[in-house]
Parts: sequence; C-alpha cells; structure tokens
Amino acid sequence: MRHSIVRKALLAGSMLATMTATASYAAAADEVPAAPAAAADDTGLGEIVVTATKRETNLQSTPIAISVVNTQVLKDRHVQSLYDLADGGVPSLRVATFEARQSALTIGIRGIVPLDANQPAREQGVGIYVDGVYLGRQHGLNAGLFDVERIEVLKGPQGTLFGRNTEGGALSIVSKAPSGVFGGRVDGGVGNYGAYNGDFHIDLPKMAGFSIKLDGVVQHQDATTKNPLAGQSGFNFYHRKGLRAAVRWQPTSSITNDFSYDVARDANTPFYSQLLNYNPNGCVAGPQAAAPNCRLPGTNYTALAGTVKPLLPGVVINGDSRMKVADIGVPQQPSVDKTHGFTNSLKWAVSPEIELRSITAWRGVDATQWDNSGGAHRVPVVNLTAACTAAKPCGFSRYSLADLRQRQFSQELQAVGTVGKIDYVAGLYYFNEHVSDDAATPNSNGVYLNAQGQAVYTILDPCTGSNGFGSQIGCRSIDRASEVWSKSYAAYGQVTYNATEQLHLTVGGRYTHDKKRGVLHFSRNVNYDVNPAAAIAAGYQPLRETWNRFNPMVTLAYDATDDLHLYAKYATGYRAGGASSRTANYQSFGPEDVKSYEIGLKSDFWDHRARFNLAGYIMDRKNSQVDISSIQSFNGSNFNNLVTINAAGTTKIRGIEADLTVNPLEGLTLNASYAYTYTKIPQVPVSYTAAGLTTTVNQQFYIVFTPRNAASGAIDYALPLGQGDTTLKFHFDGNYAQATQAFDQFGTKADASLIFNGRISLADIGIGDRKLTLGLWGRNLFNEQYVFRRDPSNSLPAAPTTSVTTGNINNILGDYGNFNAPRTYGLDASIRF
Repeated sequence: MRHSIVRKALLAGSMLATMTATASYAAAADEVPAAPAAAADDTGLGEIVVTATKRETNLQSTPIAISVVNTQVLKDRHVQSLYDLADGGVPSLRVATFEARQSALTIGIRGIVPLDANQPAREQGVGIYVDGVYLGRQHGLNAGLFDVERIEVLKGPQGTLFGRNTEGGALSIVSKAPSGVFGGRVDGGVGNYGAYNGDFHIDLPKMAGFSIKLDGVVQHQDATTKNPLAGQSGFNFYHRKGLRAAVRWQPTSSITNDFSYDVARDANTPFYSQLLNYNPNGCVAGPQAAAPNCRLPGTNYTALAGTVKPLLPGVVINGDSRMKVADIGVPQQPSVDKTHGFTNSLKWAVSPEIELRSITAWRGVDATQWDNSGGAHRVPVVNLTAACTAAKPCGFSRYSLADLRQRQFSQELQAVGTVGKIDYVAGLYYFNEHVSDDAATPNSNGVYLNAQGQAVYTILDPCTGSNGFGSQIGCRSIDRASEVWSKSYAAYGQVTYNATEQLHLTVGGRYTHDKKRGVLHFSRNVNYDVNPAAAIAAGYQPLRETWNRFNPMVTLAYDATDDLHLYAKYATGYRAGGASSRTANYQSFGPEDVKSYEIGLKSDFWDHRARFNLAGYIMDRKNSQVDISSIQSFNGSNFNNLVTINAAGTTKIRGIEADLTVNPLEGLTLNASYAYTYTKIPQVPVSYTAAGLTTTVNQQFYIVFTPRNAASGAIDYALPLGQGDTTLKFHFDGNYAQATQAFDQFGTKADASLIFNGRISLADIGIGDRKLTLGLWGRNLFNEQYVFRRDPSNSLPAAPTTSVTTGNINNILGDYGNFNAPRTYGLDASIRF
C-alpha cells in the first residue's frame, strides 16, 4: 500500500507541476449564474456569484476566503451526497463519517472539527446551511443531494452573519429555485457493486404568479464488504431516496416568496472495522518498564496486570488491504435516518435602499442506528475456555444500537440594502431545538468449546443475549438516554463603508444569548428519574446553562485594480457548551471561543484566463473542547465512556490556502488548490481517581481529521463536435491529504491518502428539442486503499477503575480501523427538456 501511495504521489506531482501552482476546485463556473453586470470574455474564466454576505456578490471581490462547488463539479466528481466531498476536493474542508453509520457526518474547516458531535448536547464547529436554514444536528447530513446550484464553503469564523457554532466557517448549500419556465431533467445511471441512481427535476410553467419545481432522487449501492452471516446486511451499503417540492410566488415585482418541503430517507451500513494488528505495543503483565509503549495517555501506571488473550479462531489480522469479506458473520441491518423540513423565505424590496427578508423553517431528523461493524475486533475480548459452553456461550461482538429524535424551529428577519456609500445587513434570529436519544451495546455473538475442544460460533438470543439483555427493543440494557432543549436568540448587523471605489471598510457584530437545558434519564441501565439516590451517588447534575457572547468582525478591503483585490480581516466565533451523555454524571463543559486574523488577495490576470487567490490566517482558540474516550465493561456489555473537557490555554491554528485556475487555451481548464494547517493544543492535566488515590498527568491532545498538508488538482477539457452544441468532455482530478489523527487523545495517526477521480462524457447531443448527455465516471480510479480511521483504544490498558498505579490489560486486542471505499465506476445518462 505504501509503494502504491508513492507511485501515485509521483503521478500527482507530475500533474500538479503541469498546472504550475494551486487552483480552485470550485472555479469551474459552467452552471453558476453570472451577475447581470458580468461581462467576462467568452474565452476567459466566468464570474462566480456568491451570497456569503447575505447579498449577491462576485466571488473575486468578496473579502472572504470562499470555495464554490457548482453543479458541473458535482457531476464531474460524481458527488451524490456530502460524504463524497471527503476525498478532499476542497483541501481545507474535511468531511468524516461517524464510525457507527455513514449518515452522521463530521464537517471541519481550518482545523475546527469536533470528535463526537453526535451527542444531543454537543454542537458542531462548522455551521451547515440549506437555503439559509441552519441544521442543528449532523445526523442525516449524508442524505442524497437534490438539485443543487452550488455549495459555498466559507472559511474562517462566520460568527457575525451566520452565528454560533461557525468557528471554522460555514457550508452553505443553495438549491436551484423554480424558474417559471416549463422544462426539466431526468438522470439515471448504473455502476459496480450493484449501484444505480436516478433523479428527476421538473419546472412547471408560471401560473397566476406561482412557479413550481419538483425534485426526486434515489441512490443505491450494495455492500462492498460482505457479511458471512446469511440474511444479514454487509458493510458500506446505502439506499437513499428523497423528494422536494418548491413553490415560488411573485404577486408583484417587488415581492418574492419561496416555500419548499423536503423529505428524505437514508438507509446505510457502516464501513467494516478491520483488526489491523495484534498487541502492537507488546503489552505484558509486570513492571511498566517491561512494556514501555503499553501506556494509556494521561495515566501514570508503574505496573501492568492481567493477560493479553489469544485471538479467537478465524479472526483475521489485516492492516494492509481492504477486506472483501468479514471474518466472522454478525447480525447487521441498515441504520436509517429520516429527515424532513419546511422552509419559507420571503423577500420584499420595499425601496431601492432596503429589502426586508424573513426565513422561517421547521426541520427534523429521526435516526436509528444498528452498528455491528467491529465483530470480534472490539471489546469484550473472549477468554475461550471450558467455561464457554453451549448452554452459556461467551459473548462478544458489541452491537451499537442508538435512536435519536430531533426537531427544530428557526426564524430569521433581515434588512439588506444600500444607502449612499454604505451597504448594510441587519438581522434578528431565533432558534429552538429539542433532541432526545438513547443507546445500548449488547453482545450479539457467542462462542463455546464443543466436546472435541473445537470453537463453535453462535448467534445469541436477541432478547436475552449472554447476560440477560439483548438487541431487541424492550430487552436492552440502556447505556444512556438523554434529552436536551436549546434556545438561541441573536441580533446582528454589518456595515460596509465604500470610502472610495477602491477602499472598503466593513464592521459587524453579533450578540447571542444561548440557553441549554439537558437531563440524563438513564445511565448504565439505571433510571435516574425514578432512582435519584443512584443519580446522586454518580455525581449527576442536570444541565442548566446560559451563555452570552458578542462576536465582532472588521475587514479592510482594497481593490488595487479591477482584477486585484486585497483584504485584511479580524473575525471571531464561538461554539456553545454542553454535557456528555456518555458519562454517568452527565459531565458538563463550557463554550470555546476563537479569534482569527487573516490577510488575503484575489486576482485575475492573463486577460481573465487565470485566477489566483491566496489567504493566510492565524486563529487562537480558548477553552478548546477535547474528548477523553474509553470503552468500559459494564453489566455484560461495553459502555463507551466519553468525557469532554475544556483545555486551558490557547490552541494555535495557523494556515495558508492557495487556489489557481488557468484557462491556457479554449476548452482547457486547469485547477489546483492547496491548504497548510498547523494545529497545537497546549498540554492538559488529566486526573484519574481509583481506590482513593489520584494521579495527574499532563496529556497532549490533538485536532482530529485535519491534515497538515492537503492538495487537490483537476484537468477539464471540452472539445466541440460538429455544428451543434454537442461536446466531448474530459475530467480528471487528484486529491492528496497527509495522515491525520482520528482521536483527540491518541497520537496514533491514520494513513495518508491520494485519490483520483475521472469522467468522460458526450454532452448536449441534440434530440429534437431535447439534450442528451452520456457519461462514464470513476471514483478512486487506482483503487487506493488507506485507513481513514484508526482506533488504538483496544491496544492499550484500560482506564483506571481499581488502581491508578496498575493498568489492566485483560481487554487488549489490537488497533482496529476502517479502510476507504473501493474503486467505483459506472455509466449515466441525462436528458434535458
């Protein structure tokens, strides 16, 4: 695998050298509508319109670091959902799937990314918006994309105009609005692994001031790792479907009201979690010096006790390649996320100086998780002896079951306009969210020795399991169940003073008042609601917190020429605090705050055939929320204990981003981009208490899913055929990311990645009044195999429970991890009418 990476790195280097620099993955603007004033040369690069400042502006003259992923880029890269952006097409944007299911995505920008934002009382670090509506949870983010006009990646704190939880930036998805002109598009395709997809987009003619647009989508892929257990789902399967209806009402020339309703269902299974090695740190009972690498971060063990057990028969160790078939069959069914939403957006141009807007939205998500991807590769580790019998098999295979229900309402009022030399935005915002969840982790499989001393595998009773609890609803030992109510109120304003045609000063600020209330109903199968004594003994405290913040922003922009724009920016942001439902005491943590200093330039040159953008930034974050994770055996299952704390001191994040687009000759476009991200969290004193003794050790924490160096490049070539619009198109892209940490507390890294994608299409074939496009696409063309998530927790002693000086190694097994998706390819067709 390493030789493969080196070989492809040389190929990528050759490709990037051809392009001479870095360029914007987002620069292809074929289907991004130009502003009315756009007058770019037909042979040059087109203008890209964005709405990052709550008004339509030219990307190049907007003093914010932004990447735009438009319709053509989504098509060329076969991007069906947000997770398809995980290959690194926008180097500073990082997308990671939650281990237990693909539908819960972690989104990071510029090193602002949480490890586990799946908890109801935990917030994201990057705001996700769909048509101006903030999505409160990361659940359901991997649903199939509808008819997207563009995705704007706004980098750096966006705390003034976009609000809390936008420390790293914002990801804004803009849907295509009804046109009022009859027309549409139907797409369909097939691929390997039994894949198929189809979607339709229909615009109805405008009648009585109403325009209607309908969108539907279905996406399917069979499992890429088979499950040996008959009748059970394999791994890396998905089936997504959704519908969206949008209505635009324009009763007068000054009023536009957009209403939309969407509903989606995403059924999926997680990536397979392989056992990558066995006892890699050489853990053995005795003095700690005998096994110097067998040390859990934050502990101060002097000795190790217990036994590293042998592997069960049939368990496969494979740290080099993606397994096509799991070693042991397990019960597995798809996890399902159901999302829905109503949005109403009203715009009223009262006068040339002011436009009033209202954005009202109700949204919700229901998620049900069934994750058995680890099989025998996660704790509990079985000691296969004569004590494991047919009557009472020894249980293993942690079946992670969870349910989440979220509902949110938001209302935003805006006033946007221009008075003389002043452009302004002012707004009021209200957000109300209710979330509840529960989780259980029973064992699903058992093993015992028969009369001949041979290992026999069996599936445990779904109600009684191996310890009286199973996976069936009503038979579960509830690890945790919590409920959270959040309210947020904000008032904001931003003013740009255009002192001259070249000099622009922007000043803004946002005041936010957050209230969060949370309760832990169950912990470790104890109902705190009816057993307050147990809750008090665990140190449980309900969450009742209020936070107030003022987030200012100042930007000075200078247009040196019509094609060279410079800016310097100071911005702030904050992420709300919360509590961890994965702890018995519902341990709370406070907010974190970030300050950012950024300088940048945006330029067009070579008669608009080339575009170069550069940004450098310094971010300082206070009270960083970091996680300490461990699996603790409890009640015959294994509780995932996760403590979130605030790291004292200043976390340093430093970065450089560069983008270049070149159009050297007609039909040929070269794009590349690069991001350098340096992160450093100060050491944090971590204390453990057991048997009346306490140890405190300074521990190093890390920022997850953030490569130090990342780059992306693409080549696009369009060759007209004949006298009509028919065009032969070629697309090829490569994406590199240095290895990253997958956990806050472990220095262990995943693998570096280098992924290539491509597409060849014959576009706009005339068939009467219709246009047909045929395409052949491929993702991960060279079938690169790398571990994108490596978990060393099963390779290290357990957290202290009975002693702070002696570590227990009874559940040590080895690192386990997830390999990326294999090569996929297919054919598709699209007809536009």
